[in-house]
Amino acid sequence: MLRNREIRIYLVSLLLLIGVASIVAALFLSMEAVILVLLLSVVFLIVTYRFTAWRYREIDQLSSYLQEISNGNYKLDVRDNREGELSLLKSQIYKVTKMLSEQGTHLEEDKQKLTDAISDISHQLKTPLTSMTVMADLLSDPRLSDDKRQEFTHNVQVQLERMEWLVSSLLKLSKIDAGTIHFKREPVSVPVLVQAVTEPMLVPIDIKMQRLQIAGEGDVTFEGDLKWTTEALINILKNCVEHTPEQGELFIDYSENTLYTEIVIRDTGSGIAKQDIPYIFQRFYKGMNASDDSVGIGLAMAHSIITSQQGELTVRSERGAGTAFQIRFYKAIV
Repeated sequence: MLRNREIRIYLVSLLLLIGVASIVAALFLSMEAVILVLLLSVVFLIVTYRFTAWRYREIDQLSSYLQEISNGNYKLDVRDNREGELSLLKSQIYKVTKMLSEQGTHLEEDKQKLTDAISDISHQLKTPLTSMTVMADLLSDPRLSDDKRQEFTHNVQVQLERMEWLVSSLLKLSKIDAGTIHFKREPVSVPVLVQAVTEPMLVPIDIKMQRLQIAGEGDVTFEGDLKWTTEALINILKNCVEHTPEQGELFIDYSENTLYTEIVIRDTGSGIAKQDIPYIFQRFYKGMNASDDSVGIGLAMAHSIITSQQGELTVRSERGAGTAFQIRFYKAIV
């Protein structure tokens, strides 16, 4: 404590004042007054020393706490629930510690998500890469017939398109997970949204000779992002088209009330197994009825996009009776 320059200056100043007070008391008062001044000075010095020593111990303890925090120990609780400047300082340190702990947790989660994303990409790209490697070897054979060469070339093109879609989808999901995508909050006309969703799916629907029925009022709206919601609903409708047989039926119904705007996309397909329903929005999950070409990422992306806009996506399904995807966008409470 005495190594502190401020403390030495304080003690020297205090001793000088005591000396001056003693001389004044000796000159103008009695000897008893001098003794009283000295006794009071000694008591004052003792109290000052003990108080200063206590503060130094508290500061030293805070210093050790800060050292542990800098080493990554965020479980310390330095609060003492008392009044005073040091207690306020301890409370502030505790708040900063909690904030650092939460940031550290988020960083660990982000690292884990990045690791999972890289692992997912590697796993999903392995199959088409292996397939293309085999076909590339076959294409290099000069004895290969023209029909087979054309078939293998087409297969390579299909695999490349699949890889391009997969990488693009995974990057979008990663951006949503990381919170780097800022969804707009603007009025979206549901009829305009439905038109944007159905247009790219008309050819697959026509190929399978399916019937698409759309029902809803013309003035239905909600607050959201048209571009990203279109992406989500295309993935849902695509799933319905793929799991509905030829000449099956598809339905898109939408409505609005004081609480929410609702869009229901349903089909007359084979339905989803009961044990698969809790997991169909998990990425890379493939249910019992999934096709060999299914990756299991479309519904996961749709769920992420909708829930990121404070929406809700649920599913109802019955084997042999079809599946219904229910999307709700809740209105803000004023």
